[in-house]
Amino acid sequence: MRRRTLLTATAAAGPVALMLGLDEALADTPAPTGQGALDGRMAAARELYDKGAHSRLLAALPGLIADGRAAASSRRKLDQARLSSVYSLAAAVLTKLGSYGQARLTADRARTWAEVAGSPLTSAAAARELAIVLRHQDRGAEAQHLMTTAASAVEATGLRTDATVSAYAQMLCTLAYTAARGGHRAEALSMTEEARRAARRLPAAAPAGRLFPISPAAADLYAVGVHWALGDAEAALKAGKNLRPAQFPTAERKARMGTDIARAWWAWGRPEQTARSLLNAYRARPGEVRDRPAIRSIVDELTQRHPRISGVKELHAATARLGR
Repeated sequence: MRRRTLLTATAAAGPVALMLGLDEALADTPAPTGQGALDGRMAAARELYDKGAHSRLLAALPGLIADGRAAASSRRKLDQARLSSVYSLAAAVLTKLGSYGQARLTADRARTWAEVAGSPLTSAAAARELAIVLRHQDRGAEAQHLMTTAASAVEATGLRTDATVSAYAQMLCTLAYTAARGGHRAEALSMTEEARRAARRLPAAAPAGRLFPISPAAADLYAVGVHWALGDAEAALKAGKNLRPAQFPTAERKARMGTDIARAWWAWGRPEQTARSLLNAYRARPGEVRDRPAIRSIVDELTQRHPRISGVKELHAATARLGR
């Protein structure tokens, strides 16, 4: 009863308040909801993530965790892999919101259940989420080791299908960015190029429901982030000069393109272009700007230092509101 009351009370309060309900569900798994098959609900949850509907996703996750754990008690491998995917999705949204302690817990659980299920691709997805959390916790060496192991495991499958190639390309992209954040320039650039070569084997748009929906354009977008992390804003902008929102099928990727390009413009000292790129990101997916601490900090600096630039007032107003 207490859990239901908490979730009802916080349903309209935005992502931060709703994390309290998720935290309680992680500490004490709720009773199964009986709301129906997990596959359809997980597809809907991923769509919420892609749309940036973080509050609605956070509200749905306790029930998904409850029903996923109940299904996994069957000891069927597929049910165990589904539960791992639920935890991986929880880790992804928690990381985006800057809740790294909770993200670490859910990523650990995702990895445990993936190993129990024995699914290479589910294991790769869980390892990636855990590595991203570790990177945010300034544990870059551990993150890089974890991603290297995960990428090697995917490569060992033989890369005979688009699904495994997409997993491998995604692992390399994340590994390249991790290396860049650790200052390992040569390694980061080498893996970026290998990821782009692998991604060129894939279609321009990933099929719906693919665990690693990477594309050639998405790999190019990662190159933007790698160059930015290496402190080369000019190279980052050059890597992204031919990217267009239409190349990305989801609002999350469209908005991520805007924020990544904005970070490069900001690093290069171009506030007008920074504001324009952030507005593009916000209009594609408000949560990508509103809910990410690192992006909000850029908006705060723009507001303080360049309040008269076109779009800055709109960005400030957007980030000052809690969204749903």
